[in-house]
Formats: sequence, structure tokens, C-alpha cells
Amino acid sequence: MSLPEKIRPAPWDQVAFGIDCFELADSSPELLEQALQTRGHYSVKVDPLTPKQALHRYGFYYCDTLLEPWCTPLRLARLEHDGLAIDDAPALETVLGICHGAFAHGRFHRDFNLDSRRADRRYDNWLRELHRERKVYGLLCQGDPAGFIARSGDCLVLHAMSERYRGRGLARYFWSMVCARLFAEGLPEVRSSISAANLAALNLYAGLGFRFRKPVDVYHRMVP
Repeated sequence: MSLPEKIRPAPWDQVAFGIDCFELADSSPELLEQALQTRGHYSVKVDPLTPKQALHRYGFYYCDTLLEPWCTPLRLARLEHDGLAIDDAPALETVLGICHGAFAHGRFHRDFNLDSRRADRRYDNWLRELHRERKVYGLLCQGDPAGFIARSGDCLVLHAMSERYRGRGLARYFWSMVCARLFAEGLPEVRSSISAANLAALNLYAGLGFRFRKPVDVYHRMVP
């Protein structure tokens, strides 16, 4: 059965979860009903003020609210700290070790219909691809791997601190250093995407001068 153009395959999710996965372009009742005709996992992002009756009627359930932090060169708090450095070519196994299990706030971990171990695999696979494209910065503390930040264009798409370095107030220095690097390369803006439930990340970005925009509610549906 051919799918409408507004029901798009999500190949990254399909590889990780081992089932057909799709993203809906909108939450119109017609599209939601069409989604029920094909087995698989569906996700749709909607404005928080969008009426949700149709989503609930067709069995879609809330998973997360995403925010887009954004910053310009003039707004960035430029911080420095002795002993911290950026590694432009971190070892894949090192950053994978930090990545695995680090994204409990993610919508795929919060979806009760999905295996959290496979959700970990989704982020691991994404990091592998970004590493192949040389888009991962390692974060070093006195030469020891302390975390990583991965980018796609002007967006910081994956980032995490090693468990042993969390809670020490170092993330703000690393994030400031990486953003300053990107601005020095000519980017007029740096942005990211975070869960509204991830207060640590929200406070981190706010403290660096980022503002927030484009909130979206994310709904999922598993069609057996």
C-alpha cells in the first residue's frame, strides 16, 4: 500500500527499532486516519496550542515538548577554564562510551511502546554517522575525555558529558568554547533542540546567553 506524501519514512528509527517508522507532516484528522492503515510507529510534531482532540481520538499519545535554543555571537557568554580543550578528532569508541545511555530525557526513551535499549542504539547510530562525517568535537579535561558535542550545520544535535564529569560545572565552559569556535568560523547563529523536561540542559543554554523559540509537542502512535 502506497503512503501519502505527508507520511514520510523515518529510516534511522526503523534501523534502531526494527519496525517500520514514519513521521507525519501535520496532525489533520485525514492524515491521522490514513496512518492507521499501515503497521508501524508514527510521530508527529505540533504547535503546543494546536487542539489535540483528533490526536487522542486516533490513539496518539504525548511524549515530549521540544524547544529550540538559539544564540548569536553578541549574546554568547564567552567563558574560559584552564585545562579544558577541544579535540577535533576524538576516538569513536570514546564518544560512544559517553553517548550510550546518556539521553534518558529523549522522546524515544519516554515512549512506553519502545525498548529503551533500542532507543540507546538510535543515538549511538546517529553519533557513528556524525563521527564519520567528522562533525564530533571531543571535550577534554586535563587531556582526559570528558564529553562530546556533535553538530550538523549550525545545530548542536547531540551532546553529553561523561558521567564522572557531570555536576562539576564544566559543561558551560565546553559549550562556550565550541560555540565560540563555530562563530569564529563564520556562523551567524548556533542553535540546538532540547526536551523541556531536561532542566539541566535548559539552564545550561540559558546561562550561556541562548534564548528559546519554536516549541513543539511531540506525539507518537504504535499501529500493531
